[in-house]
Amino acid sequence: MAKAAEKAAEKDATKAEDAAAAPVEQGQQMVQVQVEDTGAIALYANFCRVTGSPEELIIDFGLNPQPVGVPKDPIQVKQRIIVNYYTAKRLLAALNMSVQRHEAVFGVLETDIQKRLKNRPGA
Repeated sequence: MAKAAEKAAEKDATKAEDAAAAPVEQGQQMVQVQVEDTGAIALYANFCRVTGSPEELIIDFGLNPQPVGVPKDPIQVKQRIIVNYYTAKRLLAALNMSVQRHEAVFGVLETDIQKRLKNRPGA
């Protein structure tokens, strides 16, 4: 029984390693790049602000405790990512592809919270 658990753990580790390979476009060809993400910290954000300079974009993430209306208190930025415009464009394409796939399966995502509240079942 311990050997079966060990083999299952090895299989899960292999799947995780395969999932960690990120496709990268190199010219016209896509190649897989290995990514080590064991030290990554996962954090939740429901607020994002994008600012920038001619050389880079600054993307701030935070938690808005009052998502409807204007928040009474300032939203505290907890994470900041700074990227160049080439990386930002690749990120935009990856996010766009992911959202399109999600909407194809689950339906269109309404970003206007007032419309979502108005069209809620039972509302």
